[in-house]
Amino acid sequence: MELYFSLEDIDHVSKEVLNNLKSKTILFYGNMGAGKTTFIKSLIKNLGCKDEASSPTFSIVNEYEIENDKIFHFDLYRIKDIEEAYNFGIEDYLDSGHWVLIEWPEKIESLLITDCNTITIDLETNNSRKLTLN
Repeated sequence: MELYFSLEDIDHVSKEVLNNLKSKTILFYGNMGAGKTTFIKSLIKNLGCKDEASSPTFSIVNEYEIENDKIFHFDLYRIKDIEEAYNFGIEDYLDSGHWVLIEWPEKIESLLITDCNTITIDLETNNSRKLTLN
């Protein structure tokens, strides 16, 4: 699925994406500044989270409570290698059965299960974005 959107349409697009997911684990690919974190904030909101989502750039993972579930939002940009991911217990999060949203998943690709959704966000002209859901 490919969707083109502006930031004004992000909530509508994230609802559409949620309706087309096949897994609660979502891997986000895209260049720095493409809008991955902004899109994830909208997904978290549309999953029913009452808290304001923020970037886990320095904490590596943020946890959010939603009705009968949790969301784990990872930003792996700052980790140096897969060993660092093992050290904070990444496998426990991946096996939790909760929502797992990962920015920069290429850092831990050898750990990822095969039934993940992948989302690629590319910055297009005029500040619009192209989202590809696989």
